[in-house]
Order: sequence, then C-alpha cells, then structure tokens
Amino acid sequence: MLVIVYISLIVTLLYVCLVILYRVGWLRQQEFVLPQNYRPATKISVIVPARNEENHIGDCIRSIIAQDYPAHLLEIIVVDDHSTDRTPQIIQGIEAKNLRYVELRKYLDNDGKITAYKKLALATGIAESTSELIVTTDADCTMGSEWLKHIAAIYESDKPVMVVAPVDFACNSSVVQLFQSLDFMSMQGITAATLRLKLGNMCNGANLAFARSAYDHVGGYEGIDHIASGDDYLLMMKLNKAYPGAISYLKSGEAIVYTPPQPDWRSFLRQRIRWASKSGKYDDNKMTAILALVYLFNLSFLALLVTAFFNSSYFLVLGIMFVVKTLVELIYLYPVAHFFNKRRQLWIFPLLQPIHILYIVLAGFLGFVGVYQWKGRKVR
Repeated sequence: MLVIVYISLIVTLLYVCLVILYRVGWLRQQEFVLPQNYRPATKISVIVPARNEENHIGDCIRSIIAQDYPAHLLEIIVVDDHSTDRTPQIIQGIEAKNLRYVELRKYLDNDGKITAYKKLALATGIAESTSELIVTTDADCTMGSEWLKHIAAIYESDKPVMVVAPVDFACNSSVVQLFQSLDFMSMQGITAATLRLKLGNMCNGANLAFARSAYDHVGGYEGIDHIASGDDYLLMMKLNKAYPGAISYLKSGEAIVYTPPQPDWRSFLRQRIRWASKSGKYDDNKMTAILALVYLFNLSFLALLVTAFFNSSYFLVLGIMFVVKTLVELIYLYPVAHFFNKRRQLWIFPLLQPIHILYIVLAGFLGFVGVYQWKGRKVR
C-alpha cells in the first residue's frame, strides 16, 4: 500500500508542474488584434455538417450569413447527414445567394461500409467548395459577426496551414451544465497553451480553419476515415506532420464560437467517451504522455481511497492531494476564465472536483474500449 502512496505523490508533483506550464503557455499566447482598417482578401468556404439539428441549424446559418465579411468572398455549404427531423426543410427555407445545401446520401456508395459519417460529410462539403480557406463549424454553433474577419486576418498575416480558434459553452445555472462549462473552458486553455509551448496539439472542429491546398496535399481524411471521431484532431496531426510549426492559435474574444453543452449527465458522458476514443490513434508522443499522466493522477485518487479503508492515515494524503489539485487548477483557470468572461463560475469549481475525477477515469476507460452511441448511431 505504501507503494501506491509514493506513486501518487510523484504523479501529483508531475501534475502540478504540468498545470503550471499550462498557465505559462496560456499567458504567453498573445491575444490577436485585428489590424486597423483591415479589409479581407481571402475567399472562405464555411462547411457545416448537420444531422438532426432542427433546434439549432437555423440560428447557426443565420449567424454565418450575418458575418461582417464580403459576400462575394464567402460561401456556406451545409451537408445534411441523413437527418430524420426538419433539418433539411429549415436549411432549404433560408434564402441566401451564397448558401448551398448538400445531401450526403446522394454521394454515398451503397455497397460501402461507413464508420466516420462526419468526416465524409466534411469531405463532401470541401469537395464542393471553391475557396482558398476552409472553415468548419458544427450545426449547433453560433458566433459573433467578426468571427470570419478575425480568422481571415490571422490567416493572411501568419500564413498558417491551419488556424485553431476558441469554443465556449453557452450554459445555464444547472450543475451539469456548469460542470461542462468549466471542464470545457479548461480544455480550451490547454489547447492554446500546448500549441504555444509545443507540448502537443489540440483543436476543436467547431471552430477550425485550414488551407484547402494543405488539405489536398495531405489527402484530406484519407487514412483516418476508418475512425469515427477525430475529424478535427486527426487532420491536425496530418497537417502538423507535413507542415511542422505552421499551425496558429487565434486568441480573440471576437473569434469565439458558442455551442450548447449536453443536456444531461448521460449525454455528456457519451460525448466525452467519443472524444476520448481518439486516444492511441495518433502519433503524438508528447500528448500521449500528458494524457497518461492526467489519467494516472486522477486514477490515483481512487486507488488511495480504497487503500485508506485499510489504513486511515492515507485519508490525510488523499485530502492533501485534493487540496493541491484544486488550488493549482484554480491558479491556472483564473486567467482563462477572465478571457471567456466566466470568473463567476469558479466558485463552484472546488465542489465539482469529485465528479471531475470520476468522469476522467470513467470516460478515459470507456473511450479506450471505444464503444459509444452518438446522434442515434452506435459506434465501435
């Protein structure tokens, strides 16, 4: 049992160092300021895959149409992925000259077995596009009117092959949604920090842009289209391998895309299992080591809890680790919460720590198993 204590303390020390690095990386990532009198010159295709999104797709499309971006430099392609609700009718009912509706089923080979429908929907939309810069978002997202202008500006100034931009949860005051908001905000901060410090690569397909030429050069989603999840991250890995150091992070409040959290704990866990299922399917030793450390750190809490019932003195070690975890994560989160204007949510953060530990362990394990349900489909 003493071995478990020693391992837990070593892992805790390493975790503290990691979280401090995250804070340093976030603070070093400078905010992008739109150049004065900037005028976009890049043609953009926004690709929106949609499946059963009748409650959100209208707001999503209208927020893209409302962009402060030249209409002749913008096309919007919405790809319907076998929706069984009113999603197709809503899309077709919106009048805009630069909006195109694509039915995925018309591009499928009936004899082929498909695992990654979203990747196929994105690939179909990209194949139909005519722009230099591809921007992807999800059908349940909305964004401010300056979103595309900031993406185009950093693309034109930095000349990256990919632009990673922030995503935020628009949540209510329920515990399940506050938990998701804080957890997701933490991941967004880590995304910026890891890119800045070159500790690994992270991104989110709800707010992602990449050069069409680079996408074609790496063969798009070929070679990763057998994996149901990872349309964003796995493509990022291919681009990073072909173009080292050519990925930019867009740290700007004007570039944030907003998406709703999952409505309940069950849906939330399914989403996180889907995200975790990408683990082990990419060649990124740094990120693999970091994920292993985070998982082992959270697992050590459960291991110590079990051993403490045989030796009550271990409860003290468990309590110290819990306090250290909470404090160091709050130190990291405070500037991130300031950026996302969510500092008020931090009051509940310590109370949600036990749930966070359990969810990391459970989602990590079930993600490794790789079986989950999403959008009415069972994925293995």
